[in-house]
Amino acid sequence: MVHSEHPGQTPDIVLFDLFGVIACHQSEEGRDRLVRVADAPAPAFWKAYWDLRPDYDRGDVDGPGYWDRMGRALGARFDDRRVADLVEADIASWSAVDAAMVSLVAELADAGRTVALLSNIPEELAAHYEAEHPWFDRFRVRGLSCRIGHAKPEEGAYLWCRDALGADAERILFVDDREDNIRAAEGVGMRGHVFTSRDLLAEVLAA
Repeated sequence: MVHSEHPGQTPDIVLFDLFGVIACHQSEEGRDRLVRVADAPAPAFWKAYWDLRPDYDRGDVDGPGYWDRMGRALGARFDDRRVADLVEADIASWSAVDAAMVSLVAELADAGRTVALLSNIPEELAAHYEAEHPWFDRFRVRGLSCRIGHAKPEEGAYLWCRDALGADAERILFVDDREDNIRAAEGVGMRGHVFTSRDLLAEVLAA
């Protein structure tokens, strides 16, 4: 589905979300591993994990600081070794990618299309992707929440990307799997596509 207040315009810049579009959401195996390493009840763990995540994604706190907060929220104290293991398990849980979508990004870039990235992602995970995934270099602009100080759906995240791209908002098609993030992008004048499949997105981009 494509939302637009400017149906006659074809945006020439594609701004991608990462997780749920190009990279996969957390695997069940990865989620189970995190709970085991934390040695905490799963419901309490995941409530604290998501409640505390925005500050980590935004770069207000680093990995050790995040997991220290997690321990306190769970009534535990994670030592340095446990923290290191949790950071590693967290990275692993978010590390799978969709090869077909990686190929689509490369195809668009090779065809001369400007591609960019906007992701809610903490520093340790961002560093992992930069080190392990050469296709990250295909993005002309990388709006990583931990480095730009804004996380979706905050307006500042979209404005940062618009300004970094040096483009009018209506030239940008934002692709995300979450409706609330799409609505926020539209709020600053971008067009939006709610991602469901590579094939449907490819059709939209070819139109």
